[in-house]
Amino acid sequence: MNTDKNNKLTRIGVFYDGNYFLHVSNYYAYVHKRKARISVSGLHDYIRHKVAEVEGDSSGYRHCQIVDSHYFRGRLNAKDASEKSNSLYYDRLFDDVLMKEGITTHYLPVKTSQSGQKHEKGIDVWLALEAFELAYYKRFNVLVLVASDGDYTPLIRKLNTLGTRVMLMSWDFDYTDDYGNERVTRTSQDLLEVVTYPIAMHEEIDNRVARDSFAVNNLFLPQQKKVERKAKAIPSTHKSEVDSNNDSEGDIGEIMNIQNGYGFIKRPPNNLFFHYQSVNGIDFNDLSVGDKVTYNIQKNDKGDDVAVDVEPIE
Repeated sequence: MNTDKNNKLTRIGVFYDGNYFLHVSNYYAYVHKRKARISVSGLHDYIRHKVAEVEGDSSGYRHCQIVDSHYFRGRLNAKDASEKSNSLYYDRLFDDVLMKEGITTHYLPVKTSQSGQKHEKGIDVWLALEAFELAYYKRFNVLVLVASDGDYTPLIRKLNTLGTRVMLMSWDFDYTDDYGNERVTRTSQDLLEVVTYPIAMHEEIDNRVARDSFAVNNLFLPQQKKVERKAKAIPSTHKSEVDSNNDSEGDIGEIMNIQNGYGFIKRPPNNLFFHYQSVNGIDFNDLSVGDKVTYNIQKNDKGDDVAVDVEPIE
């Protein structure tokens, strides 16, 4: 037994691809049967337990400490965020969570292309540069990467030259929405092949044995009852019924159905589909059948009308 090793901390650095982590958290909140978001503090606790397990550290959990953690994500600028009800508020709420856990945040403005689509630019490069530099100077024993993109493969290869062991925490899942669109999330095989400890979190969570463990259950925030919300008021001059031939902005409709991560708004002859990512100013799980909402209409990839910018009204 190496007594010197057992007297030392296993130093852990954690790096989040923030957009990916949000995507995974949304999946468990809206689509997966758990209907709960991932807890950052619970995930950090799980990381410490898992590192102790895979490193074979007989000193256990207490000698495995997260000494540095960083969260990288593109974010809407103030002008764009102000056009989405409560967007800035929810961003600040999550910032509070990250600060409480001692996580350093790194944000870049989301870029808008000529077609009007918004894209993250440079976040993966920034994460890779910071992760390598900090691993070099702080000498992490284990670097934990929460990501799935193959673009991080060169980073892992460089970390391997430092002798830094890398744990990849990733999720694979897929589901089909009501329009028949298959939504798939897969981890890059190239990435899996170069890391020291590939952890398939979807298997850890759904495995029967792991499902009963405290560390896995602690990964999720407790389910909350629906909260009373402050809906936006609509002027009395606003039309009260949806004209099925009018695709102008700010239509009003009634939610007819809520499913796992999507729903439908009444609009004859074909009810309008909407996805949880299209809901503003409220958590998707706080919507109910019969709620009145405003929405705009866009075409999806198949050319069908779908509702976007869905917001509750009084």
